Amino acid sequence: MEQAPRDPERQLQPAPLEPLGHPDSGLQAAVGEEAEGARDEGPGEGTMTENNFWLKKIEISVSEAEKRTGRNAMNMQETYTAYLIETRSVEHTDGQSVLTDSLWRRYSEFELLRNYLLVYYPHIVVPPLPEKRAEFVWHKLSADNMDPDFVERRRIGLENFLLRVASHPILCRDKIFYLFLTQEGNWKETVNETGFQLKADSRLKALNATFRVKNPDKRFTELKHYSDELQSVISHLLRVRARVADRLYGVYKVHGNYGRVFSEWSAIEKEMGDGLQSAGHHMDVYASSIDDILEDEEHYADQLKEYLFYAEALRAVCRKHELMQYDLEMAAQDLASKKQQCEELATGTVRTFSLKGMTTKLFGQETPEQREARIKVLEEQITEGEQQLKSKNLEGREFVKNAWADIERFREQKNHDLKEALISYAVMQISMCKKGIQVWTNAKECFSKM
Repeated sequence: MEQAPRDPERQLQPAPLEPLGHPDSGLQAAVGEEAEGARDEGPGEGTMTENNFWLKKIEISVSEAEKRTGRNAMNMQETYTAYLIETRSVEHTDGQSVLTDSLWRRYSEFELLRNYLLVYYPHIVVPPLPEKRAEFVWHKLSADNMDPDFVERRRIGLENFLLRVASHPILCRDKIFYLFLTQEGNWKETVNETGFQLKADSRLKALNATFRVKNPDKRFTELKHYSDELQSVISHLLRVRARVADRLYGVYKVHGNYGRVFSEWSAIEKEMGDGLQSAGHHMDVYASSIDDILEDEEHYADQLKEYLFYAEALRAVCRKHELMQYDLEMAAQDLASKKQQCEELATGTVRTFSLKGMTTKLFGQETPEQREARIKVLEEQITEGEQQLKSKNLEGREFVKNAWADIERFREQKNHDLKEALISYAVMQISMCKKGIQVWTNAKECFSKM
């Protein structure tokens, strides 16, 4: 991704249009327009106005998870987990913070929110949700999605997702996101009324565009390759970490065997008994500390998993660009075909083989009136096609500008987050090793006093 150039001024082909501005200007302009609060349209189409909730400084948290039983759409009983979302204003009244709202949401509702954001903001790298089922787990960790430890980690992940959206300069202003935090009843109906499902691009269409686009943008091609490599690297890193966790767990538990043996040995010794007993105690404490250590490690693993899933969000932006480029090329091809037909009718010459040419040879030439009528229809279609092509060019260039601005924002976020996570992980490993050295130093002192 770092290899991709920053210049978003490259124009979509084919149509010579005016060059674009600074890569960040589109995003800044969008933020400026949003901040004016001029638009207050229907759900999903407008943004929050200046007097509304999004401009206030708020705290968003997913404070607890609760196991529930209910009936699904097929009227079958199911067990699921609901999460309590709390939003709290940090503006103080009489020195106290005021709780503004709290409601329960299922994981499927978080999915619905994200799917909506993907459709309405295709140029944005939409933050991913935490995994629905545990992946890359070491053998002592449960893969059950109802396991309390897993549910707790997913609660943290869902909170992180909401904070990511709330901190995004564009997504935070979306009305559906605001209602997700504040409207418990009929929220799904409100989302579905936006008709976002109808606007979603089909997978088949996206696949078709991938293989048939003739002039792909090199930067987005490189970005797609980068996202594939990022996913591969992080997947491998998570697998290695899981194997290390398995071995580390075994090493620590073996120290528990040391503790048991030293304690048993102390029972048959008089002069050496106290030293052996103390050494055994240090070994027991060391062995029991592995559970907390690996719990902390899962936190760092979840941070890596977030960027594992971000790779798919990057690919979603690339797929949308491919679709727009393919539509543009098809529009240009259709316009060129109509211009050729109009020229052939005007000159009376046929440059390429066509069914119409064969029909003319078999049944005779058209009358001048028929030819003029067809030329007039084609000229109208050409005028309309030129307008559509110009519109698609402008839309495509705007998409490239805004997408690249958000990709730059994501890259800075990713570099900062992964740097902090890896440093913290290294510090944790150093601390763990120091504790091991200290345990054996204490054991040495116990042996020396025997």
